[in-house]
Amino acid sequence: MRFVSTASVCIDGKPVELTFKEYELLKYLALHSGRAFNRETLLNIIWGYNYYGGTRTVDVHIRRIRAKIRDEQGIYIKTVRGVGYMFRE
Repeated sequence: MRFVSTASVCIDGKPVELTFKEYELLKYLALHSGRAFNRETLLNIIWGYNYYGGTRTVDVHIRRIRAKIRDEQGIYIKTVRGVGYMFRE
């Protein structure tokens, strides 16, 4: 996976279309690969403290990202039970 300066993602040289929030969420997780974050932390970091939606917003965005960036070994973003999500190292 490669992040390019135009706020886009390429996998195996092919561009992946992501919304701005999907991109920001994926970028944050990738930059901190191997570290798990709970939904509330991700919501505050990506959407901001003034966001009034629920933490399930994160789940919806993770599901959409996973559908767009699946690889042969499975998925790039792992669910860590009882914690949240992390980018696979």
